[in-house]
Amino acid sequence: MTRVWRSLWIASFAALLTNPLQAEEIGSVDTVFKWLGPNHKIVIEAFDDPKVEGVACHLSRAKTGGVSGAVGLAEDTSDAAIACRQIGPIKFREELDDGEEVFTKRTSLIFKSLQVVRFLDKKRNVLVYLVYSDRVIEGSPKNSISSVPIMPWGEQ
Repeated sequence: MTRVWRSLWIASFAALLTNPLQAEEIGSVDTVFKWLGPNHKIVIEAFDDPKVEGVACHLSRAKTGGVSGAVGLAEDTSDAAIACRQIGPIKFREELDDGEEVFTKRTSLIFKSLQVVRFLDKKRNVLVYLVYSDRVIEGSPKNSISSVPIMPWGEQ
């Protein structure tokens, strides 16, 4: 193995280890049949905001199948959508930073990832979540947002 490939392999492995937040797969639907390997699909995943108790987000994203997808060499498209909702009393575990990354998922072996970042719209008392895809060289303008109003929970 050449020194460059070994360095890329180590960097990829380290990136996988530094993302403690994992999404839970809720389900998927096939979009394209592939003779060899898994089909192309849309995957639905859920995760909780690590700094905001009471908020859960659901992502739908494209997942490339085929032989390259089966062995982890395919690059997924930048198509994704997000829906975040209040699921209980909202409590801030730590101070929030605007544009803070709350979730990331690799969508290619090395160079591309799906990001979810959070903003706090203080004037409207709303959390705004943005999902987008980025690459080392060039990202994609495809994006989706979801807003969660900070409301009292279970109080009458």
